[in-house]
Amino acid sequence: MHIPLIAKAAIVLIGVPFLLYQVRKPSRWIGGRFLRAMNVAHSALTDWGLAHVEIGKGFTILDVGCGGGRTVGKLADAAPEGKVYGIDYSAESVAVSRRENAGTVAQGRVEIGRASVSKLPFPDDRFDLVTAVETQYYWPDPVGDMKEIRRVLKPGGRVVVILETYRGGRFGAIKGAVMIALRSRHLTLDRHREIFSAAGFSNVQIFTEPRRGWFCGVGTKPA
Repeated sequence: MHIPLIAKAAIVLIGVPFLLYQVRKPSRWIGGRFLRAMNVAHSALTDWGLAHVEIGKGFTILDVGCGGGRTVGKLADAAPEGKVYGIDYSAESVAVSRRENAGTVAQGRVEIGRASVSKLPFPDDRFDLVTAVETQYYWPDPVGDMKEIRRVLKPGGRVVVILETYRGGRFGAIKGAVMIALRSRHLTLDRHREIFSAAGFSNVQIFTEPRRGWFCGVGTKPA
């Protein structure tokens, strides 16, 4: 069947923004497919990043921007005597993440809810560890949102931010163009360090995986 050129153009003009929106905030059936694909695509990145922090068996942990829930599952495995919370501002992400972790949710070891990093629904000094995998690009206010994370961390608790790209890293130019299309931030290592420091974290450590262009930042809430 022949599709007129104007119809093809309309499909592109409507379809591309819709697909880009699904990366930022998954929704409906197609969002669920994106989330399941990201569970697979980001698994090795997540393992690499989490290797830079200690995870105690009894830790209370928060995963910010939990997406499809694979990171929540990894954290629950690492802290079998603790509890893991996941939050995401996408209702579809919350639903998929709950299904992904149905067993540990039923056991009471995992809770997943809808919330924004800018206003976390938890009391001060609640968590031993907060993780953020492939999500900081889209935060409304990186410094303010990191301060909100610091608020809910226990003194001495740590935050780990894991990203598959940073400005100046390998493939950074290509991935930077994608970041522009997604209306998201693509920051240098110095800017990442500044955000940790400006939010009040100490002992800031920056790690990279040069062959893949990955980034991991770790900060500690002062005791």
